[in-house]
Amino acid sequence: MSDDYEIRRFPAASKGEAGYPDAESWVKAVAFGFHESTRTPAHVAKSLETYAADRRIFTGAYQTREVAPGSLPAEVPVATFGTLRKTLNIGFGRLLETQLVTAVTVRTSHRRRGLLRRMMSEDLAMAKDDGLAMAALTASEGSIYGRFGYGVASFERTVKVDTTARFRLNHHAVGTVDVADPRVLLDLAPVVFDCVHRLTPGSIGRQDWYRQLASGSLGREGKEDPAVKAALHYGPDGAVDGYVSYKFLGWDTEPYTMQVVDLVAATNEAYLELWQFLAAIDLVERVTWEEAPLDDPLTWALADPRCIDSSDSRDMLWLRILDVAQALEARHYPVDGRLVLEVQDPLGLTAGTFAVDVSGGEAAVVRLEAAQDPDLTLDVSALSSIYLGAVSPVTLTAAGRIREHTQGAALRARGMFAVERATHCLTHF
Repeated sequence: MSDDYEIRRFPAASKGEAGYPDAESWVKAVAFGFHESTRTPAHVAKSLETYAADRRIFTGAYQTREVAPGSLPAEVPVATFGTLRKTLNIGFGRLLETQLVTAVTVRTSHRRRGLLRRMMSEDLAMAKDDGLAMAALTASEGSIYGRFGYGVASFERTVKVDTTARFRLNHHAVGTVDVADPRVLLDLAPVVFDCVHRLTPGSIGRQDWYRQLASGSLGREGKEDPAVKAALHYGPDGAVDGYVSYKFLGWDTEPYTMQVVDLVAATNEAYLELWQFLAAIDLVERVTWEEAPLDDPLTWALADPRCIDSSDSRDMLWLRILDVAQALEARHYPVDGRLVLEVQDPLGLTAGTFAVDVSGGEAAVVRLEAAQDPDLTLDVSALSSIYLGAVSPVTLTAAGRIREHTQGAALRARGMFAVERATHCLTHF
């Protein structure tokens, strides 16, 4: 990166706090980078309030030379990079503190200057120095982040569910669902989500904004969304163990459609019974949801699984292991065994050959200094992909992403890296 730029890092600030003007300019640069309409001062203030609650750190690349007349001023960064820290469920109820990367933009006129590489490389190195073993992001483009060691680790899909007479679940309700004031979710949503977070491999802890989205208090456009409604699921003991917030898309939409804003269920029964509730809403013929799991119990509970149109499947969570030994020793393994992994790393953070010995579900990981033939050779991005069990080492071997030196090693790895239930992440960031 040339001397024409400097990198600055600072915490998010709420209105009235020191540093607010810099944070305001940073948020506006992010909105520009993602082709959003110019945010109003009120929208910026609300966004920054939630960012401050999450303790986000903003990184920006700023021009040090005189800017061209009429162009955006020097205090507006030409590249942005945001981070916050939340826990990642790595299977079997274990949570791992993770560096979340978000709001990555580079202004078109300042690309190919090494700005993203410097911001990413420095941030990952600092996170590792802080003792973190994992970083994560969600990608707007699929070709950017592999070169930094990230690999796809979970998937999601958009579903369109036919809720006409075709919709019939092979399920007898054990709880009840009732409509609620959406604002109760300001307090309830984090409590219910925490239960789901601890049960679901691939789940990321949520930022403050989600409770406001679910309640309709703060929509994606930066203002209250009065169209949002909510329903709560009560388990057999009467406690709330799930909720759905949703809104009607209007009478000019055909078929008449209800859109799920947020659906969180801490039990299998709550999940199916919230779908039963949605399907029973009068005058509605379709329910859509953009964050549905690929391996969805709803499909198998329906008498006619073709009620679900799910043509839009995509990658969701990308992981980046920062410390191989620490990451592998943090998780539980359902199958004991031994693997020798030769791990390559484009940033040099955690490359090496590692012996992974699993006994009683616990791993002892040793970095081998002397040359030893590996069972598998793989990039850290591939290791990050298989870490949560959603991507098969056998598949990556067939794709040439993993080189198998010992016959059957990829299959052995698939069993060792399995998790207890389908990997799914409900948190976008």
